[in-house]
Amino acid sequence: MRVLVSGGSSGLGAAVVAAVADAGGKPYIVDLSEGIDVGDTRRAEAAVREIASAAGGLDGVVTAAGIDHPGALEDVPGEQWDRVVAVDLLGTAAVVRAALPYLFESRGHVVTVASTLGMRALPHATAYCAAKFGVVGFTRALAAETAGRIGVTLLVPGGMQTSFFDGRDEQYRPGPDARLNDPRNVAAAVMFALSQPAGCAMREMVLCPDTEPSWP
Repeated sequence: MRVLVSGGSSGLGAAVVAAVADAGGKPYIVDLSEGIDVGDTRRAEAAVREIASAAGGLDGVVTAAGIDHPGALEDVPGEQWDRVVAVDLLGTAAVVRAALPYLFESRGHVVTVASTLGMRALPHATAYCAAKFGVVGFTRALAAETAGRIGVTLLVPGGMQTSFFDGRDEQYRPGPDARLNDPRNVAAAVMFALSQPAGCAMREMVLCPDTEPSWP
């Protein structure tokens, strides 16, 4: 299984990369650490096509690249607000767009990574909610558009034990008693979605700690 993972160098993306490799597959990483900024959508598209061509095709794509810059709307600089949307939403669409011809050929699978904040809004999260609500809508429309040609799964994860919260003001970090999911657990669910046979649609999955405060 040839699986391209955006954001594959850290967090959930890295856990998916490890899971693919452990299953005997071949993971391919699109990540800023690899010199590819998914927020630069045309560059991201070119990188996906280059990787897919070199790999001889793709069987799966997981869009795990994501950033956030929490804060009140009037306090978050416009450039940072825009970048959250560019990476989380526009980057997701760009990666999938470029991969589609290869996925159509293999009857492969797409797993997009939204968030529980793609279905429930919180204050000081306007950029992130806008982007992740957008990922939800994008993925549902993609599933309708490509039905019968590829598998499309929307993953809605809650908080995970990753570096995602590093560097934030204390008020925007999980508290000391917060229970966060191990990203390896979420990666196992991603692998389950990717392994579904052609014609079987696993449309949406919510994976979160059983004490997740933002769900439902």
